[in-house]
Amino acid sequence: MKRINNLYEKIYSYDNLYLADEIARKGKADQYGVITHLKNQDANIFKLHNMLVDKTYKTSAYATFKVFEPKERVVYRLPYFPDRITHHAVMNVLEPIFMATFTNDTYSCIKGKGIHATVRAVKSALKDVESTKYCLKLDIKKFYPSVGHDILKSLLRKKIKDSNLLWLLDEMIDSADGLPIGNYLSQYFANFYLSYFDHWIKEQKAVKYYFRYADDLVILSSDKKHLHALLSEIKRYLSTNLKLEVKGNYQIFPVDARSIDFVGYRFYHTHTLLRKSIKQRFARMMANRRNKASTASYMGWAKHCDSKNLIKKLLHENL
Repeated sequence: MKRINNLYEKIYSYDNLYLADEIARKGKADQYGVITHLKNQDANIFKLHNMLVDKTYKTSAYATFKVFEPKERVVYRLPYFPDRITHHAVMNVLEPIFMATFTNDTYSCIKGKGIHATVRAVKSALKDVESTKYCLKLDIKKFYPSVGHDILKSLLRKKIKDSNLLWLLDEMIDSADGLPIGNYLSQYFANFYLSYFDHWIKEQKAVKYYFRYADDLVILSSDKKHLHALLSEIKRYLSTNLKLEVKGNYQIFPVDARSIDFVGYRFYHTHTLLRKSIKQRFARMMANRRNKASTASYMGWAKHCDSKNLIKKLLHENL
């Protein structure tokens, strides 16, 4: 595999830094950090350029806060300048390199993919009823906090030769334990960390129907025993190669008996429904605080599944 060199200069170029600044502040013009930065934009970009050239850049201190939906977790936040600009500057250059590494079976945080592309792919696979009778569904225990820095760095060195860029990536990786949820780069590092596992699943294990959204995995097969054997191999691969552990709530089940609860939907061979918790939030919103933005959002969810009766019922009840 050919490793890529001569990337670092592209990252700290003035054109790239200004572009990163423009992208990073989209939809955030009223944030204090953005407003403060724009008062001295040119001086700040000049300063950041020199920090990267001289390799004196250091990740700022994180602020943290908790969120409770869809589950409780700690979210990390960095200052707009210099950190969020720097993260976008890096991804402006690295994104196509990461994208070339990913298989077609991962959908989280990738342009042109996302939840609704996942839905289309799963629905398409389920048309092959004979080959999708059984489902293996699993996720990885505390995935983001469990990502090993040494392993991630080693994987990056399989793709990247540029020692200056590797210095910057190492500095960012070592700025917090695991991968800090909320960092722009973390979502790409997370996908990259599992990308060689994806290739192993598809190419060495020859799995036809495989879907990964972040650390949630779905595998479909005609053979229940095969899925049990594959689960054992997956556990061994993740533990040995990535120091990750499969969460204990994994399931192997017949699709028609249970449905596949994945990315907010419940998939059957014959139809697709909204997950119960999303349907309940949709109903509460319509009953209590109906507004155009929220309605449009839930309608966006609903239009990708068989929900005509649900929508009709909610609209009728809340006239």
